[in-house]
Amino acid sequence: MKRKRLGEVLRERGHISHAELSKAIEEQQGKLVHLGDLMLERGLVSKQDLASALAEVTHVPYVDCDKIEIDLEILKLIPHTMAQRCCALPIHAEGTKLVVTMAEPQNLQLVDELRFSTGMDIVIRLSFRKEIEAAIARSYRRINDPEPADGIPSPDDSPDMEFVSTSSLQRNIEAMQEMQAELLHKSTPAVRFVASAIAAASTKGASDIHIEPQSTDMVVRLRIDGMLREFQRIPRNLQNSVISRIKILADMDIAERRAPQDGRFLVRIAGRKVDLRVSTLPTQNGEKVVMRLLESDAPSQDLSNLGMPPEIAEPLKEFLRHPQGMILVTGPTGSGKSTTLYSSLNVVRRPTVNVITVEDPVEYVV
Repeated sequence: MKRKRLGEVLRERGHISHAELSKAIEEQQGKLVHLGDLMLERGLVSKQDLASALAEVTHVPYVDCDKIEIDLEILKLIPHTMAQRCCALPIHAEGTKLVVTMAEPQNLQLVDELRFSTGMDIVIRLSFRKEIEAAIARSYRRINDPEPADGIPSPDDSPDMEFVSTSSLQRNIEAMQEMQAELLHKSTPAVRFVASAIAAASTKGASDIHIEPQSTDMVVRLRIDGMLREFQRIPRNLQNSVISRIKILADMDIAERRAPQDGRFLVRIAGRKVDLRVSTLPTQNGEKVVMRLLESDAPSQDLSNLGMPPEIAEPLKEFLRHPQGMILVTGPTGSGKSTTLYSSLNVVRRPTVNVITVEDPVEYVV
């Protein structure tokens, strides 16, 4: 069955004439505005009639933002900057479900981004863009502790973290400034960002953190279950300090920006060790950084603890006991290839066997 368009529904209900609809559609051409918002702005239809027609077209109930009062704790589930960018306002929570009203309820990319950021199932409601924008400005003004001006969470928002660099010497002024900032508990935006990104990636079970400079800002994406998902955008003016902060931790040369580099460092998060392997790559808009998160206990995992069914694990162990041969492990990024290989290594590793690796770089130290 063909889905009706908004203009058709309004015309069938007698809320707008054919000539008025044609004129509105013609005026909309080349403009980044929805037809409904345009007709409402021109006074061609009433808000009630437009809301009813939109609900029929989208199958999403309408919510009047002017008549709702939102709890402060609900507002904190979606950061102010994300609410503005997605034109989405959280209304209330029902267990693991978060009710959010949006100007574009059919934009699945925005819905997926909200679901990823909040960790909750998103129940969509419909409101008009100007209503949502006004409600966002009005509602978030009530929060007594706004986000920092740079949009980076404060250190208090992250669990206890301790960074362990592989370097024994800090040889440059910029490195010393960053170190002194930490010692004096005057965390710079770059220090706060790196800490919050690593903490979020560890909490969400991400395998990689991608920091990619764009023409106007920097986008941060996390790889979870093999899929890259946008986590945060930060101002472009923080690009050099953020990348320098990571390079300092990974014992890289912060003055070298035209050649790829590799490094690593260790983070203790709430008593748990996470090893981070870092690589940088020059791009058109600056250096891109990828951080691979490696759980320190992964090499000691038994094959049976990896979720591998017995009918696969037992034959694999039998193959590993053969005196010679080759086993190929394939799969996409983040699928568990390295963890499987290191768990297999534990099956054959013993004092009477010489074991070497041809990895570059080495992911785990056994």
